[in-house]
Order: sequence, then C-alpha cells, then structure tokens
Amino acid sequence: MEAVVFDCDGLLVDTEGFWTVAETAIFAAHGHPFGPEQKALVIGRTLEAAGEAMADYFGRPEAGAEIAAELLAGVRNELARGASPLPGAVELVRACRAGVPIAVASNSPRELLDAALGSAGLIDYFTCSFAADEVRSPKPAPDLYLTACEALGVAPKRSLAFEDSATGIASARSAGLYVAVVPSLPGADLDHDWLGTSLAEPGLLDWARGLG
Repeated sequence: MEAVVFDCDGLLVDTEGFWTVAETAIFAAHGHPFGPEQKALVIGRTLEAAGEAMADYFGRPEAGAEIAAELLAGVRNELARGASPLPGAVELVRACRAGVPIAVASNSPRELLDAALGSAGLIDYFTCSFAADEVRSPKPAPDLYLTACEALGVAPKRSLAFEDSATGIASARSAGLYVAVVPSLPGADLDHDWLGTSLAEPGLLDWARGLG
C-alpha cells in the first residue's frame, strides 16, 4: 500500500454514540423506538441522506431537510462536550503516517469533521481531509475516496481504506481501494479485505509499521 485513507466517525473517533443520541431523540419525537434496525437505516450516511431516510420511515418524505437540520443540531450539541479517539486509533494513525501519506474521507460536513478530529487530537496527523460537503457526490459514491487519492498522488488500487459501515465500504470499493473494516454495528456482514474488532487488533500496528 502506498497510501491509507480513513473514515472518521465510529472508526477513528468515538462519535457514533453522539449520532445515536441525536437520532434516538428524533425518532422519539416522532413516536418511534430506536434500535439496531433503525440505526442500520442511517449509519454512514450524510446528514441529508439520513434526514431523508428518517423522513421516509416516519411517513413524512417532505420533511427530509427539516429532520437533517435537527440531526445536525443534535450532533453539534453532543460534540461540544468533546470526543475521544477509539482504541488503537492514535497509534495506528501515527504508524501509517510514518510510512505513507494518509488522509480522511468523511461523510460528515466539514464543521463536524473538524470538531471530531480536533477533539480527539487527530487533526494534525493527516496530509489532507475531505468532507461530504466538499465533493459533488458523497458516500456511497466514490468521489470522496477518489479525491483523497488524487490529493495524495497515489492510485486508488495502491491505497487502503479503513471503514466501519456499508455506505463507506461501497464508496471505497467503487473508487478501487482495498478495504479494511472495523464494524460499528456488531454482527454486521460487511464486504472486506481485512476484518477486525477494533483498530487495536493484534498485528495491525505491526502491519502499519511496515508501510513505506
């Protein structure tokens, strides 16, 4: 591998719980419970796509933009309390950075991406980062990963993506990257070239130290 591109939420930074809090509140406000089935509808999606998915679920397809705005406000409030890196994230990012150029490709808007990476102390490690509102078509389209690889000057077929959701995996695959997966939802059957339970998986750090 000549480059590594990371997702952010639920992969590097422990923010998926923040999204779940905001999503649970929205579902409750519309009279619905929120569990794994409902989480699967929205995980990995952009704010806009999540808003549309929830609006359809509630039988209010015209309310997608309104619900997306509620979700943004909810996640923003949760992030204000600070976010932590997930186990193994800092060590893996450091090791990858020592060997090859690295980037972030996130389906969050720039505001939330910077808040998450900054709060977790990761923002300065990356050569570049790209957010959903900075490309024509976010995940599951390939644009974010293609843009990241172009910025790093490396062909997608010589690059590895770290992902946690089906939406992100589809994006990386369609761009032509190899995919390492640490699922955010336990038991999820996800396409992968490597599958682990966390970024602290034994052997992963040794692999990263061998890059370059």
